[in-house]
Amino acid sequence: MDTAGRRSFLKSFALLGTSALLPVPVRASACRESLATTRSGRVRGYCDDNVHVFKGIPYGADTASRRFMPALQETPWSGVRDATRHGAAAPQVKADEATSEDCLFLNVHTPGLRDGGKRPVLFYIHGGGYNNGSGSSPLYDGGNLCRRGDVVVVTVNHRLNAFGYLYLAQFGEPDFACSGNVGQLDLVQALQWVRQHAHEFGGDAGNVTVFGQSGGGAKIATLMAMPAARGLFHRAMTMSGQQVTAAGPRAATQRAQLFMEALKLAPKDVVRLRTLPVERLLEATAVRDYSRIEDTSLYFGPVMDAQSLHRHPFWPDAPPQSAHILMVIGNTRDETRAFLGNDPANFALTWEQLSDRLRTQQYIDIDPAVVVAEYRRLYPDYTPSDVFFAATTAGRSWRGAIEEAEARARQGAPTWVYQLDWGSPLDGGKFGAMHTLDIPLVFDNIRAPGSRTGDGADAQKLADLMSDALIALARHGKPTHRGLPAWKPYSLEQRETMLFDVEPRLANDPRGGERRLYQRAPFIQRGTF
Repeated sequence: MDTAGRRSFLKSFALLGTSALLPVPVRASACRESLATTRSGRVRGYCDDNVHVFKGIPYGADTASRRFMPALQETPWSGVRDATRHGAAAPQVKADEATSEDCLFLNVHTPGLRDGGKRPVLFYIHGGGYNNGSGSSPLYDGGNLCRRGDVVVVTVNHRLNAFGYLYLAQFGEPDFACSGNVGQLDLVQALQWVRQHAHEFGGDAGNVTVFGQSGGGAKIATLMAMPAARGLFHRAMTMSGQQVTAAGPRAATQRAQLFMEALKLAPKDVVRLRTLPVERLLEATAVRDYSRIEDTSLYFGPVMDAQSLHRHPFWPDAPPQSAHILMVIGNTRDETRAFLGNDPANFALTWEQLSDRLRTQQYIDIDPAVVVAEYRRLYPDYTPSDVFFAATTAGRSWRGAIEEAEARARQGAPTWVYQLDWGSPLDGGKFGAMHTLDIPLVFDNIRAPGSRTGDGADAQKLADLMSDALIALARHGKPTHRGLPAWKPYSLEQRETMLFDVEPRLANDPRGGERRLYQRAPFIQRGTF
């Protein structure tokens, strides 16, 4: 063996000897020309610190001519298409970026092209409920995950609100049979694109992890029950986003009727919705939803339509088609401080005010006086505002996370549960471990615009812990790694939950008293009726 060969062998041997200490293998390679070939033509991206970046790659055609219908494949192009800027987001109210019905675009970050790398593919679905958002936020930039874990990261736009989830099947127009779930079918189409192109972008089509926060997590839970999504992903991580039950066809039709009444259209005029201006359709989404006690706009979400979704996502059990999928289910301890904390009055509540304030915000039909009394028993040091934020968190998304984890445990499906306990140090720490705080931690993007973590040492430690957990799930099939204590799968007997904090720990049934309190009432996802 020559000297150069011997050095290479010794370097490889040394890396092999330390591999057990590394969360994932890391490849160092020079990023050269960012040119890729897709099924419809070539695309040119750019190189950012040894990561190839492609933005705005179309995975479907303009949906304007297919409004409320499943999308077609993108139109081929000649030459090389520029892929250095994000594509348009779906039409939505109060967008802070360009929007269009031509919105079926995805973005790819990858350390290598056509190199046989067979890297895990991380496919992120954005939040914003089913109404808002896109895959273009700086918080979702995949560069740091690529460099950290030698993975491919994909983010995606898809149809939202009425354009993606308005159920019109009962109005006699055959073309609209799947209208209540075309936003979900867009995601299926994007995952099919990923399966077809994984090799071109250095990824492994047989190892796709979907992860998403808030509405993104809910969309993942729904995909797990959709036959069209079977086999398109192999691991899942949901962050503060669940979908236990979907809207029924009666309830979804009632909402469609309200929507059409706002547009002064009769059911027989349903085809006119295909040609109305986008702005008019968005205005009609603001009509009040009959199913909600608080004053809010129409609910849009998946529909159990007997076409693309034949059952509730996680009721009466976890979907059998996804029992083999390795899954992490997570939430943040202080979810509702992110949105209810914007009202200063909620930080200055009195005991006399608390019950009335809870009545419209806990989302579970239990006497607020009973809730307050139980929280005062469980946590005698809590202030009225502490109880308000804890109870609204427990009664809203956290309850859905427990329902899904229990269903998976009964199924015997491999599932790990976490709770983010570490809170944002900004604003005097008053927002705590709020909704969305885990996004920059999981992406290792604490310095990105929009991050609420700050850029201190503790924030970086949490980013290390959480991003490595995602990468470990994707690469090894378990979220455990050297920075965490032993993380056991969730069981009904112990309810094992990883508490992410500066000193992470595994706890059994944390907040068990709150769980038992809210289990006095059956859980039904908002929008189901």
